[in-house]
Amino acid sequence: MTVFKTAESPFKADNTASNMCGFTLMNNQVGAIIAEVMGTKDNVTITPLPSMIRVDATGRMEVVYAEVDEAAGEEEGWFNAAEFEESMSTHYGRMIHEDDRTIMFANPEDAAEYLDFDLKPIK
Repeated sequence: MTVFKTAESPFKADNTASNMCGFTLMNNQVGAIIAEVMGTKDNVTITPLPSMIRVDATGRMEVVYAEVDEAAGEEEGWFNAAEFEESMSTHYGRMIHEDDRTIMFANPEDAAEYLDFDLKPIK
């Protein structure tokens, strides 16, 4: 009798918290400007790829719309949540849109605290 052994998969599941959040941008003019601005932040890593740009952060990050306006050489108010969503194709972490910025949190508890939302179940 022949016994076949299956090779171990190179893909592993890891359910531990990464303390990371981020998003993927289209690799176009607006995406490049957003990535340039986000690349100035200490806890953010930018990974340019052929058709997209990865923006990853440890803990929390803020996309401040006025900073993108300035980097693009546009009037204040040119960049907003709608423009950001149009350039972004995916994200991970908890996202909060405000009038002047989008905040990404790696941990849902931090986002809940920011919103003053009680995560305790009602009994």
